[in-house]
Amino acid sequence: MADTPTPIVLLPESEVARIVADLAARIAPVTDDETVAAVLLTGGLWFAADLTRALSRLGRNVRFDALWLASYGDEKESRGRIDVYAPFQRPVAGKTVLILDDVFDTGLSLAEAVRIAKEGGAARVLTCVFARKPWPLPRAPEPDFVGWDAPNRFLVGYGLDHAGALRGLPDICALD
Repeated sequence: MADTPTPIVLLPESEVARIVADLAARIAPVTDDETVAAVLLTGGLWFAADLTRALSRLGRNVRFDALWLASYGDEKESRGRIDVYAPFQRPVAGKTVLILDDVFDTGLSLAEAVRIAKEGGAARVLTCVFARKPWPLPRAPEPDFVGWDAPNRFLVGYGLDHAGALRGLPDICALD
């Protein structure tokens, strides 16, 4: 990735941690230990790990699962379709499912995850994203919980990537 521009820090690690703690405080009252926190892989993994630990510090020890969905591949823009690489690992029927994702832009991945959870018999589906980007068209469903309204820039770090790289940055950065 020799031509990759230098990442510009938009949200430092300390602010990321503050946002995650705030989200946990908002989510804890509407969940319980039977809630299934389902991360959308791969980008949401960093956020989901931090959020579930923050919930645990507040006395909520949610169950954990994952859906592996992809709409970007290695591109900077969505392909406009969702590929499902792996479904839930355990049944979600009758449970509250809290879907966790890193960023909400087109809304395609979140909508597909909600559909899968409902089709699996979830009693209630809540959605939470770390970042929400502006979008010119209405999206459905809007997330129930949003940590940060991000600018309309290409983001990397904290799970967000550029062709699989830069996910491990502790800050959220723009790659302009």
